Amino acid sequence: MMKGNLESASTLTVKKRDGRETAFDEERIRSAIEKAFRSEYPHMEDDILSAQIEQDIQAVLQSVLVRVLQGVSEGVDVSVERIQDAVEEELMRHGHFAVARHFILYRSDRMKARTLREEIAEEETPSDAAMHYIDEHGEKCALKPDILKKEVESCCEGLTNCSSDDICEEVITMLYDGVTVQEMNKALLFAARARIEREPDYTYVAARLLLHSVYREALGTHLGEDVAHAHEHSFHSYIQHGVNVGRLTPKLLEFDMTKIAAALKPERDELFQYLGIQTLYDRYLLHDEGRRIETPQYFWMSVDMGLSIQEGAQKEERAIEFYNVLSKLLFVSSTPTLFNAGTLHAQLSSCYLLTVDDDLEDIFKLVADDARLSKWAGGLGNDWTNVRATGSHIKGTNGTSQGIIPFLKVANDTAVAVNQGGKRKGAMCGYLETWHLDIEDFLDLRKNTGDERRRTHDMNTANWIPDLFMKRVATEGQWTLFDPSEVPDLHDLYGKAFDVRYEEYEKMAAEGEIKLFKQIPAVDLWRKMISRLFETGHPWMTFKDPSNIRSPQDHAGVVHSSNLCTEILLNTSADETAVCNLGSVNLVRHIKDGQINQELLKSTIATAMRMLDNVIDINYYPTKEAQNSNMRHRPVGLGMMGFQDALYVLNINYASQEAVDFADTAMEQIAYFAISASIDLAAERGAYESYEGSKWSKGILPIDTVSVLEEERGEHISVDKSSTMDWDSIRTRLKEHGIRNSNTMAIAPTATIANISGVSQSIEPTYKHLFSKSNLSGDFTCVNTYLIDDLKERGLWDAEMLDDLKYFDGVLTEIERIPDDLREKYRTSFEIEPGWLIECASRRQKWIDMGQSLNLYMAEPSGKKLHDMYMLAWERGLKTTYYLRSLGATQVEKSTQDINRRGLQPRWMKSKSASSNISVERADAPADKPVTDAPKACSILDPDCEACQ
Repeated sequence: MMKGNLESASTLTVKKRDGRETAFDEERIRSAIEKAFRSEYPHMEDDILSAQIEQDIQAVLQSVLVRVLQGVSEGVDVSVERIQDAVEEELMRHGHFAVARHFILYRSDRMKARTLREEIAEEETPSDAAMHYIDEHGEKCALKPDILKKEVESCCEGLTNCSSDDICEEVITMLYDGVTVQEMNKALLFAARARIEREPDYTYVAARLLLHSVYREALGTHLGEDVAHAHEHSFHSYIQHGVNVGRLTPKLLEFDMTKIAAALKPERDELFQYLGIQTLYDRYLLHDEGRRIETPQYFWMSVDMGLSIQEGAQKEERAIEFYNVLSKLLFVSSTPTLFNAGTLHAQLSSCYLLTVDDDLEDIFKLVADDARLSKWAGGLGNDWTNVRATGSHIKGTNGTSQGIIPFLKVANDTAVAVNQGGKRKGAMCGYLETWHLDIEDFLDLRKNTGDERRRTHDMNTANWIPDLFMKRVATEGQWTLFDPSEVPDLHDLYGKAFDVRYEEYEKMAAEGEIKLFKQIPAVDLWRKMISRLFETGHPWMTFKDPSNIRSPQDHAGVVHSSNLCTEILLNTSADETAVCNLGSVNLVRHIKDGQINQELLKSTIATAMRMLDNVIDINYYPTKEAQNSNMRHRPVGLGMMGFQDALYVLNINYASQEAVDFADTAMEQIAYFAISASIDLAAERGAYESYEGSKWSKGILPIDTVSVLEEERGEHISVDKSSTMDWDSIRTRLKEHGIRNSNTMAIAPTATIANISGVSQSIEPTYKHLFSKSNLSGDFTCVNTYLIDDLKERGLWDAEMLDDLKYFDGVLTEIERIPDDLREKYRTSFEIEPGWLIECASRRQKWIDMGQSLNLYMAEPSGKKLHDMYMLAWERGLKTTYYLRSLGATQVEKSTQDINRRGLQPRWMKSKSASSNISVERADAPADKPVTDAPKACSILDPDCEACQ
């Protein structure tokens, strides 16, 4: 700047906020700019700025002075606010976005402190002034209750059943002189949280209180400021800051920031319930040195920009399109995608499926691959059936094999050692076919007794069951266990071909041509499978033949296992590690006027499928086998969540034919639009590489493969095969364009993203209507808002009803005041006969090209009940099942004792079933617990989580 301009500036006066004037001081401006730079670059030497930064400061200062003088020449008064505006704008114009953000935050904090002091100065009395609080900068400020009240009032706005006075009165009595502002915020939050069980709307009060804290951290805004303006104004500096601290990829800076920022809709934060925003705050929002640098809407947009990086000239339009789906909670990507899209390490996939050959080098290659995949938070499904059995001859050493158990122990310990980047222990499931000679030892892997060297307490296990075994159980036939090294082709056979070859091997064994085998009654093995499943929760029941026979990719290999959560069914081989890329439609948000809004669902799924397809190209692959598989076949898994919510909105009981029919209708529409969207992508981008020869290429859709399964099985599958949509048009378009993705649908557990979205998990029924959910974010009281709304409508919601819900563990069955229709509508998971869950699942399965994570519930299990339940699942053509949830005997006894003390007889005692011959090994909650706990579920918030989503 010319010397004359500097001299002219030195003669100016500046109008302060209170109207007084003071001499213009260039050094104060320079000091403010320097402080902002030091905040961004804290590791500089104490009093020595680098030459480059010194030049940057001087350039910004000169530009500010030019603007001030220009304003004076145009007759504009010089004020403190105008000078600060000029500093802010010049920092950004010179490209120092992160520095500008520090300046904005400091300026906003000072404004907030001034506002607080001014309001207190106007209204305080000697008694009020006796109490002080410590603000974010360590300064002592007079505490005024009215300021707290304004904060809470803004959070209660529009919620007629919520009282800001009640919260404030409670919190004020807890405050003390010298309380920190962080402690005050927590006190307000806890006061709101504690009221959720009585009035569910307080979940939004708590959410808004936490959002205010997020805004203060990330934007520097405070009560009364325009949050929308702050979002738009600070977006560019947020991205720059994220890049500078190594959390976001520099590729995001290539977007048109003005266009992107203008699309932000902060009002969509109002969709979050408290658990959702707390989950985001604790686990998802980016932070720098403990301070969140992004808001929920920044988070959604950065994910969407990350998924749009390769969209070329349309990347801004696509990012906004994706944002308008995610931020409205219409569809939510799986947790790995939410964690890593837009970051420097784009590991966006949820699960990996691997198979191992009977070779020492390949076994330890699988263990090494498991470690690499687990490091980047991938859930693992491992197929171990190829590995020879205990006692098998080893030709190279002339010794005998120890079987698969020692290797499974190594895999288990690897999952623990490589604990997903230090975040949580590795998540793994081992699969074994039911004819393997080590199957009985495999069933015992999760037992708490026996040789610890032959136990895998940290690894899930699953039976991979051929249809022939189920038929032998049904007919009480014999079953033969083989060493896979003597029957090497069985692993890759299924359907009739498996049956024929298996029976040939049985004849060979009977004639002495096969030396290592064992024959047992199929029912005995089945009984042991069911017993272990009840006692230990493992191995899960999954079915080999329907998974392969109905696979669209039967021409390109064999499905040897499912994944960690039993919904993914993809081919694996030595050259291909299958990869699942997941996301879920929020079904209840697509219900309008008593039915599914098809146009909205179609639009959501079209966008969702594009997002999922983009994941494949953007994704980081820890192994070449994973990349080979995903790029060749391009499978994605579109699922759903909020099924139970949709039933509530439609006034349908889960235990009803109407629910079964709705499951059919909803899944048909999702399937139709998912397949259609993938065809559209093929028309634009080309079909996947291995398309030719697939069922798709032959015009065979998932619904058509039910008949194929019937033919292979030789038995009728009792599932309604009717349809309501124009599937012929899909076949025509398939023939013309092909399809982009080898697989399109899979229903994953979704616990964490369902928490974020405020809906029921996946396809799960309601666990309890009032329960406590504990995770890394703390304890959360969860109440069924649909139930409470119905009770309010009938004048039944009061303190006594709340006490009854607590007393009866969140279940309505024994509450006499509950009308019968509400009792039926609001049956909880253990009150719904598992057959209804299976019937709903079978109707979905006919449309799905992969599988679904299907938990099954049984309050009082018995051997016969479990047999009937899993046999029904197989008969209905289900491909897999997941956890068996059951109540422990002491928990049932506790409920009986509590009810008897109140002089009531529980309904389930009137027709009590025969006792089971299966022992119970369960730990139960203490009897005096006021609110029942939720069962462990698949969730990223659980440090022991095994979840995909």
